[in-house]
Amino acid sequence: MAVSLPYLGSYKNVPVLFDKIITAKVPDTFSQTFLAQTLGLKGSGDRPLIPFLRALGALDASNKPTARYHLLRNKGKKKRELARAIRDAYRPLFDADENANAKSGEELKGLISQVAGTDEDATNRIAWTFQSLTKIADFSFDAQETHEEEESPDNGKVVETVAPATIPRLRSEFHYNIQVHLPSNGTEETYLNRFNALRRVFQ
Repeated sequence: MAVSLPYLGSYKNVPVLFDKIITAKVPDTFSQTFLAQTLGLKGSGDRPLIPFLRALGALDASNKPTARYHLLRNKGKKKRELARAIRDAYRPLFDADENANAKSGEELKGLISQVAGTDEDATNRIAWTFQSLTKIADFSFDAQETHEEEESPDNGKVVETVAPATIPRLRSEFHYNIQVHLPSNGTEETYLNRFNALRRVFQ
């Protein structure tokens, strides 16, 4: 079944957009005014960047910045978070080929056409938009995290467990230190009586 994949009519300012998001203040609402006046992206071809950010999960349905938007403002986490956003927005591509981000040219277009069932023009636009994103994202972190999540016990995978019998347990043994004070002038019979009394107590 064909699916819808996000794309832009003009994708040349995609890298500029994410660079400006880092330096500009976080708006209460990401409006056309903010895009044009604050970020300086005033062209008619730049307006679709707002719904495009929604598709990437950086804005909510009301165009308010999400937690992902804030992560994209972090220079150290931007490329890593962008890779996650691409995987989310283009999930059908990655379901068909988990290395979709490494595809290019006719190979990528063939994958898009297979998944989305688009004509040549739409396929080209999706491919160009997709590549404009993957060029500025870092999928090495993303792949590592995906691998770790797949091996996580919380993910429903079967993991090796230690049999209860092999787990060391506390030993229920007690050791007593008993001091017996004997009179210096006691007879042998006195000493024997005391030790026999102790023996009977611990039998």
